[in-house]
Amino acid sequence: MIAIIDYDAGNLTSVARAVSHLGFRCAVTNDVEAIRRSERIIFPGVGAAGSAMASLRRLGLDRCLAEAFAQGKPILGICVGTQVVLEYSEENATSCLGFIPGTVKAFPGDLKDAAGQRLKIPHMGWNRIHRVRPHPLLADIRETDEFYFVHGYYPQPRAPEWVVGRTEYGVTFASVMGMRNLFATQFHPEKSGRPGLSILRRFCRWDGKADR
Repeated sequence: MIAIIDYDAGNLTSVARAVSHLGFRCAVTNDVEAIRRSERIIFPGVGAAGSAMASLRRLGLDRCLAEAFAQGKPILGICVGTQVVLEYSEENATSCLGFIPGTVKAFPGDLKDAAGQRLKIPHMGWNRIHRVRPHPLLADIRETDEFYFVHGYYPQPRAPEWVVGRTEYGVTFASVMGMRNLFATQFHPEKSGRPGLSILRRFCRWDGKADR
């Protein structure tokens, strides 16, 4: 069973619907024991880092996630669920889970594209990812594929080896991160059509090993 973590951060129904559509059994839950018994964990979320971390701590899910990460259980972070696996977020000046060393940065207020045109914040809509290293969850992804983003902050891991894919939006940021059994996307795979469903399908079969 795949546990989809419910920590009052929204965006759960669409994730559960996508996983069920792919033919995999899942449950939306904040029950620590159910999450411990699960084979894989999806850690989605929309909203602010401060309230997300407060809910995780209140429910004991921060410790549960740390335990699963240490045990090698496959974990998929999505959007805010991706940001809070880093150490610190500039949003609400929030201390986060710290699985991957690094910070979450705010897009600068004067964000511009290569032609000098002002870009809107949050980054909302379709964009591409540029793979910087191979990963089994991206095996079917093409350079021309686009993914759906909604965010005003972006991940900045401390070391390049934890970056799997990058995206351009005024700045170049890590849109896909990976460390051992943790895979995390700033975009929403459940809202990204065929390419996003490909990532979800591969995650639902993944053994947590980054080399296969």
